[in-house]
Amino acid sequence: MLLSGTTTDPVAPEDEPPPRDDHAFLGHPQGLLTLSGLEVWERFSFLGMQAILVLYFVSSLEEGGLGLAPGTAASLSAAYGTLVYLLSVAGGWLADRILGSYRAVLWGGVLIAAGHYAMAVPTAAMTWAGLGLISAGTGLLKPNVSAMVGKLYRTEDERRDAGFALYYMAINIGAFLGPLVTGWLGDHASWHTAFSAAAVGMTLGLVQYVAGRRHLAGRKHAAEFALAPGPMRRALRLMAAGAAVAAVLAVALSLAGWLTIGRFADALTVLSVVAPVVYFAVMFRSPRVSAEERGRLRPYVVLFLASVVFNFILFQAYSTMILLASTNADTSILGFTFPAGWYASALGAFEVALAPVVAAVWVRMGRDQPHASNKIAVGVILGGLSFLLMVLPTSGHGGAEYRMAAWWIVGSYLLLGLGDILVETSGLSASTKLAPKAFASQTLALWFLSLALANGIQAQTVKLYGRVSQPAYFGVNGAVAVVAGLLVIAAAPWLRRTMHPVR
Repeated sequence: MLLSGTTTDPVAPEDEPPPRDDHAFLGHPQGLLTLSGLEVWERFSFLGMQAILVLYFVSSLEEGGLGLAPGTAASLSAAYGTLVYLLSVAGGWLADRILGSYRAVLWGGVLIAAGHYAMAVPTAAMTWAGLGLISAGTGLLKPNVSAMVGKLYRTEDERRDAGFALYYMAINIGAFLGPLVTGWLGDHASWHTAFSAAAVGMTLGLVQYVAGRRHLAGRKHAAEFALAPGPMRRALRLMAAGAAVAAVLAVALSLAGWLTIGRFADALTVLSVVAPVVYFAVMFRSPRVSAEERGRLRPYVVLFLASVVFNFILFQAYSTMILLASTNADTSILGFTFPAGWYASALGAFEVALAPVVAAVWVRMGRDQPHASNKIAVGVILGGLSFLLMVLPTSGHGGAEYRMAAWWIVGSYLLLGLGDILVETSGLSASTKLAPKAFASQTLALWFLSLALANGIQAQTVKLYGRVSQPAYFGVNGAVAVVAGLLVIAAAPWLRRTMHPVR
């Protein structure tokens, strides 16, 4: 019932006209700077924390960590990512039906900041509470801030893909800086001091977001497809009751010894599979979706699955790759020793450097640029190659006694960073163009469900890390991604035809 989202009127209220400063930021709307600034700090906090999270999990109790086994730590990190992106569905629905985009992003940022402040407290209970708050806040913020970027452009505006590339470049400044700060603090102070730095970063992001709100489209207090007062009250009561029941059930199962880390990860994996299936079914069957919009949803399923495959590789940059770096890679370059968590910064650095190049290429090519599906397919192949590259330095070795040169992992992150730019900027842009009007923010949430599914699958497969040989682990995963990318390329003629006029 909640997914269907009945509104007060079959026609959505008219949105605000685009801000007048349409070319104020590098030829793009000024609002792009405001939203990019928010995401700089959101990614600083989120990925700064995630770069050290798996290391915190495996660190011994004496060192201030939780003392988990590597496979368990990687699985739990993936389960956390699954929860983050599963909650993006609720975040998209709340923006469309109750809060509106601006307030959804604002309250999401508040929850994220509160979660990081909670993790700064050195107790296991506050760690779990903090991760829960961050999950809820990211679910509110991520799909809606991307939707707000899309609202800065008209559908036919050829600057749209370039705008998303600039947006992605800007937020990866945070992805670059976050692990540098938290990695250093984790090594030289404490894990919880590092988590407090993430909290300060998110707070700064909220300040600049509120200060620049006048430049944003979609900043009305009312939701664009708001529920009528009666259904809204019922929805709020149902959500409050559901949250209370879930909390009580979780506590009871935990006290009974049934809700273990492994079972929690397994449950999230099941939800990550069920949620997108149900959501696609709801959108295909909704009377608020026209036949033309329904036709564009079919190719979107292919793009969704391609995103799942790529992000299955991408998110391991913060789990198995960090574990590999901490045990089997040099942590020094030209005599300078650095924390293993700094490897995660290489990914952000490459995306910062490459995103403007990609954006400039797309602008220069104009209508001759590759179709969105081909951009995504190439990105998936690059992701697969980033794992296949790791087969070379890990082959012929066993145990923890060998050390590969730092450039192997840096090279892998270079391929992964370029692939991420192609997949995410094209995927987010395509989502805003293919989205049915009645499910605008929710289609962005559906894109983030592909990230949830990628994490859900990863939560199971990373359990094999350390049980099978490293060449086999990275080789099989990489080969699957390359094959998936080639299949999307093979489907390109059908995708171009069914996505028309969307490029």
